Amino acid sequence: MAGPSLGEWKAKAQHFAYDGLQIAFWTGGKPDARPLLLVHGYPTASWDWHRVWETLGSKYHLVAPDMIGFGLSDKPRSGYSIHRQADMHVALLDHLGIGAFDALVHDYGVSVGQELLARRAERSAAQGLGQTVFLNGGIFPDQHRPRPIQKLGTSPLGFLVGLLTNREKFGRSFSEVFGPDTQPGAQELDEFWDLVSHNGGNRIMHKLLHYIADRKEHAERWFDALRIAQGDIGLINGALDPVSGRHAYEAWRERLPDARHHLIPTVGHYPQVEDPQTVSRVTLDWLAR
Repeated sequence: MAGPSLGEWKAKAQHFAYDGLQIAFWTGGKPDARPLLLVHGYPTASWDWHRVWETLGSKYHLVAPDMIGFGLSDKPRSGYSIHRQADMHVALLDHLGIGAFDALVHDYGVSVGQELLARRAERSAAQGLGQTVFLNGGIFPDQHRPRPIQKLGTSPLGFLVGLLTNREKFGRSFSEVFGPDTQPGAQELDEFWDLVSHNGGNRIMHKLLHYIADRKEHAERWFDALRIAQGDIGLINGALDPVSGRHAYEAWRERLPDARHHLIPTVGHYPQVEDPQTVSRVTLDWLAR
């Protein structure tokens, strides 16, 4: 399940204006099918979905933006809250004339997904959101095990992350969250780095870490949203992820007993990259119910 090349992916980027910014986004799959919103993680971009793009697109109309500060989208000096990212997704769906939709969210994107679920519960926005499938991410702040670079990034010396991060250091750190048998190759790391560093994106990596504080501030509200939505949500989890692996999966099962769950024992933090077949199969199965 190789999917499109990075060059092909970039060539198909579309753009819309949001709050004075140019946001890159992609659409694909069946134009007349139910929309599926794909929300990527930190510090990467919607390219994360390229290995599941064709399979998911065989059943759904896919919509995947690069969030503010990520990938090919604009990278302002400030304004990196989860709430603003959620606002952007709502604006994009409105721009495309989409009402009802489902969502597949990963890492940083799980917080966006939780915020959309909270707004649905509060009847303030995202009323068309149906089912949400979560991949590895900091769904429960007390289960999140930040990497050293994240700890540095949220400290007063956070600006050093951008100054110290280059392709080699990124490759080493990024590979550590993958499973031992599903490690990214050199070309794959080059592709991820291309998007991380696009237009100086590596220089603002510490600013994007604002989501960690957002998770703590809104933990109760976002958990309530999950609890209320248990019939509409599921977690596909890579067990070998040191950040949010099996321990986070077990917390999900305990705290959300009526929600779906699927553990992939052999992969890490990027299950859609490491095992796209399983992620596609389980996602399509759940969404079809």
